[in-house]
Amino acid sequence: MTSWISLTRNKIFWPIVALMALMSFNLFFTPNFFRIEMKEGHLYGNVIDILKNAAPIMLLAVGLTLVIATKGIDISVGSVVAISAGVVAMLIGGDLKGNPKYPIELAMAAALGVSVLAGMWNGMLVSRIGMQPIIATLILSVAGRGIAMVTTNAMIVWLYAKPFALLGQGYWYGLPVSIYLVAAILALTALATRRTALGLFIEAVGINPTAARFAGIKAKNLIFWIYTFSGLCAGISGLVVCSTVMSADGNNAGVGYEMSAILAVVLGGTSLNGGKFYLLGSMVGALIVQTLTTTIYAFGVPPEIAKVVIALVVLVVSLLQSVKFRNLFGGIFGKRELSI
Repeated sequence: MTSWISLTRNKIFWPIVALMALMSFNLFFTPNFFRIEMKEGHLYGNVIDILKNAAPIMLLAVGLTLVIATKGIDISVGSVVAISAGVVAMLIGGDLKGNPKYPIELAMAAALGVSVLAGMWNGMLVSRIGMQPIIATLILSVAGRGIAMVTTNAMIVWLYAKPFALLGQGYWYGLPVSIYLVAAILALTALATRRTALGLFIEAVGINPTAARFAGIKAKNLIFWIYTFSGLCAGISGLVVCSTVMSADGNNAGVGYEMSAILAVVLGGTSLNGGKFYLLGSMVGALIVQTLTTTIYAFGVPPEIAKVVIALVVLVVSLLQSVKFRNLFGGIFGKRELSI
């Protein structure tokens, strides 16, 4: 019983349970949900589509996990996605024959460079100017959407350079290329935060920035670069989004992505109060969001009702993650847990 209580107190336990519950529901009620076919060397099916569609949110969630761990927030990532997509689309462009205006590598580098600058702007406002994170990133959220519109001349820009499509539409060993990209970013971030002292520094700043500063941690510099990294992740996500549809729409690209990514991070067990963070949990959270969305639309639920269903599921998972809430029903778990 003690081991069971210990297991249920693990932050990633309930997100995995929620994901498994959604999968089990689809197993019984969604025809051919787990059916996977191999066509032309590519794997096709609902599960593959979930992985592919969740990739942009997963990329955002990696950066946002670290931002939230510092007790910050970044609601501008959706606009940065639009900026990144707009810049790469305008630079690549191309004619119907698929000839790009500028080299694809140069266009991608420019888009990521602009995204990094956007992250640095947020980092400067939060760490140097001392603005509240939600206000600082709200500024870029609003202005960034305008910048994306100006970049694309308020039009939908189409791309015809086929090599660029590999990023969002390509497959490697049967799986979408975007999933390998997510895995690479996740692995590098986990390596940097779990195999070095960086992760401890981030958690220390999130728990008590003043104490962290007295301990010798340069909190302002750390926060600055964390927001910069979040901008980079948003830029990469923008490239994937643009490559998937081979177009850029400054008005609609990335709309709502910031909320989905924040939701994924919270569902994954990272508290908005800062401190300990769970990168793998954030990935599970992103899969929950995408699986739930796919399930709802598979049943033909109207969009306005779908939002309510998603909110209810999020509420249930969040309550299950709360030690205080579970203490109210201690009999279910056999022994009351100690509040922390």
